[in-house]
Amino acid sequence: MQPPKPGPPTLPTRVPHDTDALLPGEELRWIEAAQAGDRTAFARIVEHYWDRLYRWLYHLTRNRHQAEDLVQETFMKALGALGSFRPGSNFRAWLFRIGHNNFVNLKRSERRTRHPLPDESPAPAPGGSTLDNMADREAVSEVAKAIQELPPEFRSALLLHTQEGLAYREIAAILKTTEETARWRVFKARQKLMKVLAPELVPPTGKE
Repeated sequence: MQPPKPGPPTLPTRVPHDTDALLPGEELRWIEAAQAGDRTAFARIVEHYWDRLYRWLYHLTRNRHQAEDLVQETFMKALGALGSFRPGSNFRAWLFRIGHNNFVNLKRSERRTRHPLPDESPAPAPGGSTLDNMADREAVSEVAKAIQELPPEFRSALLLHTQEGLAYREIAAILKTTEETARWRVFKARQKLMKVLAPELVPPTGKE
């Protein structure tokens, strides 16, 4: 088999979501191989994380095209900075932190130009076992709508906690805040949802 020709990788605009759980040590092997220049290994990382990163950024931007662009940019920056990633650290939190930085930069740019793209609706329902198991589509839509109406800082923290299963410490690192603030944002987000949703529809808390 011919070795791949050198040159920058081309990221797909959309890839299937890898729903299979990773085997023990599998992610670390991908990262180490990608750090050594294996493009196939990095493509596996992209495939595994694309949908979950896109879904989170879509909930933040409420715009499909912006979310897609941010995901592309996030993976390109992650590839460029992959050598600085320390094996043993939380790669997902590291990747989402890059995505959040890109989102913040986008919002700053919009404020400077004062030409933000219009919101799109409806937003996709957040993932996670609670919503995945709901048979009532109306309930799923109701939850998604309620989450979209949360302030952005509450929405981002809540989805990282309930959708991605990240601990408050990891959320704090992504959002560049304190662990206590991350915990408070999730608490306030759930408190606001409880005012408009039935108790069984409010996403439960996850890792501490």
